[in-house]
This record gives sequence, C-alpha cells and structure tokens, in this order.
Amino acid sequence: MSFTKRFKEYSSRAFSRSLDVIETVGNKLPHPATIFAMLAGLVILISAISYWLNASATHPVDGAVVTVNNLLSGDGFRWMYTNMLANFLRFPPLGYVLVVMIGIGLAEGSGLFAVMIRSLVLGAPPRLITGAVVLAGIISGLAVEAGYVILIPLGAMIFHGLGRHPMAGLAAAFCGVSGGFGANFFIGSIDPILAGISTSAAQLIDPDIVINPAVNYYFMIASSFVVLLVGTWVTDRIVEPRLGKYQGPAERFEIVQLTPAEKKGLRRAGIALLAVIALLALTVVPSNGLLRNPETGSVLHSPFFDGIIIGILLFFFIPALVFGKTVGTIRNDSDLM
Repeated sequence: MSFTKRFKEYSSRAFSRSLDVIETVGNKLPHPATIFAMLAGLVILISAISYWLNASATHPVDGAVVTVNNLLSGDGFRWMYTNMLANFLRFPPLGYVLVVMIGIGLAEGSGLFAVMIRSLVLGAPPRLITGAVVLAGIISGLAVEAGYVILIPLGAMIFHGLGRHPMAGLAAAFCGVSGGFGANFFIGSIDPILAGISTSAAQLIDPDIVINPAVNYYFMIASSFVVLLVGTWVTDRIVEPRLGKYQGPAERFEIVQLTPAEKKGLRRAGIALLAVIALLALTVVPSNGLLRNPETGSVLHSPFFDGIIIGILLFFFIPALVFGKTVGTIRNDSDLM
C-alpha cells in the first residue's frame, strides 16, 4: 500500500473519530437556558471574588474609577431582587423583537414561510438539491419553527425520494437552519436581539450610543455564502459517504407539491415585496427623501435607519398579508390577529 493511500485512510479514520468526539461532547451540553443560568451564577461569583480582591478599572471616557459591587452581599441580593424586573423591561431587544415578530409572525402564521421553503426545495434540479436544502434552511432561520418543523423532515423526504440517504438530507437542512441564526440574506428576529445586547454593552462606555440592527448586514450576507458552500460540501463529501448506502424501506415518501393557489400567493407576495422595497427606496434615494436626515440630508444617520425596525416589519408584514389573502389563510381581521 502506498504512503499516500495509507495517509488518506489514517486521515479519514482520525477525522471520523474527531466527529464522534464532537457529537459526544455536544450531546452532553446542558440546555441553553441552563447555560445562561450557569453564566448568571458565574457573574455573581466573579463579582464577589473581584470585590474581595479590590479589583477596579478606569472608565475610558471620563476617567472615573469603577469599582465592583459584590452581588453576594446583602446589598447585592437586595439590588438583584428589586432590579430583576426592571432589568428585563429595560432590555433593548425586548421592544425590537416584539415589533419585528409582528411581521415575521404573520409570515409564518399565514403559511408564507412554509410554502416558500417548499417551493425553493421542490423547484431545485436534483444535482443542486443539497445546496437548495441548505439555502432554504438559511432563509428559514428567519422563522425558527418553520425551519425545524417543516424543512428538516422535508429535506429527509427529498433525499429519500431521490434514492439518497434521508439522514443526509436531514443533516443538510439542520445545517442550513442552524446557520441561519447568524447568517442570512435578510434581517430577521435575531438581529434586533444582538443589536440590543450590543447597545447595552456599548452604553457602559457611551450612554448615547445605539447599535442599529442592520449593522452586521454585510457580514451576514458573506457568511450566508460560506454556510451555503461549506454545508453543501460537507453534506456531499463527508456526511453522506459516512452514512453509507441507504438500506431502509424502498417505498418513496409522497411529497406534497404546491397548489395553484399557493403558487399564485407566492407570485403576489413577491410583487408586494418589490412594492415595499420601492416605496422604502423612495424615502431615501431622492435627495429630498422623506426619511433622510432633514438637516444634513444624510442617509446613514437618518430617521430611516433610526426606525429600521419598522422597515423590517413592513418587509415581512405586507407580503405575508397579500399571501394570506390570496391562499385564504387570512379572511378577516380575526385571522390577521
């Protein structure tokens, strides 16, 4: 056996063992809520240790000396008890998410996300199906439930229908949905949360600073292509070969195709989306645009970006409303609510 062949076999076994270790460690991690509780407890413990060590820092703006408050002391417990609710209510992401979820919630509740995901996957050529599943997963990250509940089993069904291992389709969909939390082609519900957290942290230094939810948009788009390419390559070159030939039942799952009403709804939703984008563009593209800064004419520091959350709301709300009216999931104000 040649050295090259032995090296490839050794590398393959080593990589397989590393994947097993990652899987084992990942399965042993606590629930995310438990991890947050553990981190909160760690902060309390660190505050006590830092207080006993007389730790301090100099404020980088005004030069004031910042000392540590011991949260394990009587005053610390009283502060936590009386400020827990206020800490939650004053958390910037709370208002952002409530507003954005009006639009995203309607897009999910009307069935727009589910139909869009099915359309994207079912319309892809067989040789591009892996990329289509990952791409649909990235986009479905806008509405977590739609991705995990609809796309993951659909990805397995699509792969099985093509004679491929369904677990590979499930893995590709899971990769896309999970990657969609931090990488997407659109601004979704996660970005206001991250912007709010960043705002809270930045205001420790500058109380007047506000982080815009669109601040990571360029990075998100670039990351989406990375997730798409890497997820597709890993599924086709690592995951599926690792699973081996599928030996399960031969019968194929029945995949529900889009109805004429759903296709019409998607077309009308797309037209509505273009109309929303055009109307928003009219507020900032002309030099006298309504949402430009009225004093400087700037777009960057303007009412448009200060209220970008409302723009995101309209971006989802209007197409979802048009889709729901077309397919019949929204017939009156009660259905809308």
